[in-house]
Amino acid sequence: MKHASALATVTNQTVNSYKRINAPRTMFGATWSPNTVTWTRNNRTHMVHVTGPGQFELRLADGATNPYLLQAVTIAAGLSGFRSKADPGRRHDVDMYAEGQAVTDAPKLPLNMLDALRDYDKDDELKVAMGKEFSADYLKMKHQEWNSFVSHFARLEKEHTLGI
Repeated sequence: MKHASALATVTNQTVNSYKRINAPRTMFGATWSPNTVTWTRNNRTHMVHVTGPGQFELRLADGATNPYLLQAVTIAAGLSGFRSKADPGRRHDVDMYAEGQAVTDAPKLPLNMLDALRDYDKDDELKVAMGKEFSADYLKMKHQEWNSFVSHFARLEKEHTLGI
């Protein structure tokens, strides 16, 4: 829970991943992905769904994630929590799709890839756990990806404005 925003960099590796996290609610109220750092017992509308003793589901990752990096970063964050005896925060027993607005104290997940990259870069503990060299290279690669997206989007906007 402590590393959730930084985790998003690895669990949500594409620009479109953040569109999923921050998707508007559908007609029937679901977004299908968490957008806050919350946990609960038997309710899949939260970022962490604790299914039983010693069992949990991390619902942050999307289908584009690298499964090896997903396991590595989840273990790194979990070990960090065990070492520091981190408090996961209070359990929220509400349906986040229907009553999420009632939860006002939960941190929000990053709005886009750049926000997630910044959060990862600030999380020294997670960067060390994942390896300083890996973290530096990964951040460099993902910043290039973000910059490429922004440049492409700006070019499209310019062409649209000029009527090209």
